[in-house]
Amino acid sequence: MTIDYFSNLALVTATVIYALALTMHSIEWAAARKITAARSTTGKRKGEAADDIETRTRPDARATTSRASEASASTLTITRTAAQATPDSPTLEPEGDVDVDDEPFDGDPIPQQKTEMFGRMGISFTLIGLACAIAGITARGIAAHRWPLGNMFEFTTMAMVIIVAGYLVLAKMGMRWLGLPITMVATVGNGLAVTVFYVAVAGLVPSLNSYWFIIHITAATISGAAFNIGGAISILYLIKKRAEDKGTEKGYLLRLPDSRRIDVIAYRLFAFAFPLWTFTIAAGAVWAEYAWGRYWGWDPKEVWALVTWVIFACYLHARSTAGWKGGRAAVIALLGLAVFWFNFIGVNLLLSGLHSYAGI
Repeated sequence: MTIDYFSNLALVTATVIYALALTMHSIEWAAARKITAARSTTGKRKGEAADDIETRTRPDARATTSRASEASASTLTITRTAAQATPDSPTLEPEGDVDVDDEPFDGDPIPQQKTEMFGRMGISFTLIGLACAIAGITARGIAAHRWPLGNMFEFTTMAMVIIVAGYLVLAKMGMRWLGLPITMVATVGNGLAVTVFYVAVAGLVPSLNSYWFIIHITAATISGAAFNIGGAISILYLIKKRAEDKGTEKGYLLRLPDSRRIDVIAYRLFAFAFPLWTFTIAAGAVWAEYAWGRYWGWDPKEVWALVTWVIFACYLHARSTAGWKGGRAAVIALLGLAVFWFNFIGVNLLLSGLHSYAGI
């Protein structure tokens, strides 16, 4: 078995395992539907729960004594007793940002256990898929005797590794609810890489033989991965916000944080990615001067990279000055992500330019 063959086998295996992880997370979302009714009727949020308990206990408190101090003590005692004695009493949530993943579902414990089990299986498959992908990329670099970012196939597989690794870090921080969209991105991305974008191992063209090649492409890969994670979160935000506005939150959406929290998380990822993308363009200009004797030549790849930069600059500017948060900001961010992918796929396959060596 050659190193090249091992690399291809590992990357194909990673794609299959990512698909299994996607299946587990899909079942996790589906299983959550069975506990929605129980949660919606017996599990209330902190404001509703507090009001409900206060309503039940106020008459009893007034009946115990006429003195204010005794009424206060009686109310506290009755509240605690009601919360412990009643099986379907609502559970008060602590103040502050709460990871909804850690909140217990009320109702039948069996669907809850199934949801948790499939979620953990999805994480396990994702870890195994990431290990296979890292092995495949490492073997590709060894076989090619260079940094494995010389074409669309290598860029895509490396970007998927960074996306999945970033997700696993976020999952460790309590954001496992990203499992479904991230494994979907990893499955589709790796699948396109090993089927449509695949090219055999080969050396670099002369213009790529520069240390700026490593700097420029690596920065583009990391920023692109952050853009994609932020885009996945923005899509979840739009779904969650729509359900909140209509009052139709159900299923796995109940395990997500509130829409405002999701919006903040997406913003932080885009705020992290934007400076890296700015550096990517600047490093590309320096590399262009080294390779072609000019910093900027309005090549199609350069133009669409600039368009991507402008859209995300508008996104950050709109949030900080015009107060464009929520849905409008999410739409701008998703537009920027679409332009990013057109710059990567559409420009390489449909337009010709000095960057055409990166095509299939």
